[in-house]
Amino acid sequence: MGEAPDSAQETFYQSLLKHSHPSFPISNAIYTREHPSFPSILQAYIRNLRFNTSETPKPFLILTALHESHVQAAVVCAKKHGFHVKIRSGGHDYEGTSYVSDVPFFILDMCNLRSIDIDIENETAWVQTGATLGELFYRIAEKSRTHGFPAGVCPTVGVGGHFIGAGYGNLMRKYGLSVDNITDAKVVDVDGRILDKESMGEDLFWAIRGGGAGFAVVLAYKINLVRVPEVVTVFRVERTLEESATDIVYQWQNVAHKIDEDLFIRLVVDVVKNGKSGEKTIRATFIALFLGYSERLLSIMKGSFQELRLLKSDCIEMSWIESVLFWTNFPVGTPTDICVSREPQTLVHLKRKSDYVQEPIPREGLEGIWKKMIELEVPIMGFNPYGGKMKQISATATPFPHRAGNLWKIQYQINWTEEGSEAENQHLEMARQLYEYMTPFVSRNPRAAFLNYKDLDLGINHHGKASYMEACAYGIKYFKDNFNRLVQIKTKVDPGNFFRHEQSVPTFPCLKI
Repeated sequence: MGEAPDSAQETFYQSLLKHSHPSFPISNAIYTREHPSFPSILQAYIRNLRFNTSETPKPFLILTALHESHVQAAVVCAKKHGFHVKIRSGGHDYEGTSYVSDVPFFILDMCNLRSIDIDIENETAWVQTGATLGELFYRIAEKSRTHGFPAGVCPTVGVGGHFIGAGYGNLMRKYGLSVDNITDAKVVDVDGRILDKESMGEDLFWAIRGGGAGFAVVLAYKINLVRVPEVVTVFRVERTLEESATDIVYQWQNVAHKIDEDLFIRLVVDVVKNGKSGEKTIRATFIALFLGYSERLLSIMKGSFQELRLLKSDCIEMSWIESVLFWTNFPVGTPTDICVSREPQTLVHLKRKSDYVQEPIPREGLEGIWKKMIELEVPIMGFNPYGGKMKQISATATPFPHRAGNLWKIQYQINWTEEGSEAENQHLEMARQLYEYMTPFVSRNPRAAFLNYKDLDLGINHHGKASYMEACAYGIKYFKDNFNRLVQIKTKVDPGNFFRHEQSVPTFPCLKI
């Protein structure tokens, strides 16, 4: 699997050299399997150990583009010679679809296209898709203590994959998603042309703001920076079942989506051992970002969420860039330049799934969930509240449809360190059991899912040859009513389905454009 005849590979290699820009030799960016650096280049951005084994299909070549012309050459030559391209930025794709395939393929790695141009005066920035979120946050903070950007809290996530899947974080109740703050872009289309918002047209620009990889190679996005106060407040408060966690979680459900939009309170639920009895119990951890001083935060909490019993001593005031590190579990006081490090804090085998909740779960429902989690022991559930700006933006403004009507989103997190298929199958089964158990409490018709928590359990588009109906299995869950428009756009801009992966939007040959 993943193999291509040597002669075809050589022809493709020579084709790349032929298309090289005279001032930017593409040979400096090409790593074949024979190159001594090939293994390290391949593994540098594999963030899920499930896809870093000797059995994992490998690319026959990696192109670490150093210039826009290298991206153009990759598209033109791959299309001409019939090779499958996987496009990788930060490598955090949960299912490895940006760097694994079971047909002959090469990786177009964007990691070196990482320039960030901040314009504080106009409150905008151009960021190339090979940059990481940490690099973007740090460069903004270098220029201003009162600007930020709404995106994820993991600094090593790549801008390209994050934005193409919509991009959310702890500023979303105030400012929406990453894609809600994108105003322009540069892409390489299926014909190798470099286009901006004006030349690509309204449809393609709409699709690349949350429609997933499958329409073009995005080189860079232009974003609007957002205002943040010089001082923000964070807290992390833990409560177990013995400390009234069920009552507090029940109340969180009713207030987290309605509370002041300057306040984002994530809830993480996991299984731990009771310190006194040694029995398994549930721990609910409330992690918050508040855009302001602790005094106002405590006033809001007293009026809306006093069940948590937040204390002044729980609150930590800091700059916005320091809060990024707090949310990534770095110790308070860690130098903020750690944001530009591309080394992940940990690497594990992992599986993720997602859900949306539209009605509060009754107390007895929560108690049943706790019982199921204790039975399975491993899964962690992360709850991210909506409301605020998220319910004000139309479901059709971008491909991301999960707006008004959603109280919060669930991320099911399953991590393990053991090697081998037995451990993997065991943990995947745990994830699926908890997901199945949650069916009565989550959205239905469709049971919605978040694209950036990619989950191949929802359906697979094998080699880009799935029928429209087969692709609906996952497409409707990710995009709801926006799926049909994405299919229309895909059919128009990439009729040959060149840009594809295991869950890309399909073309619809019978569709009349």
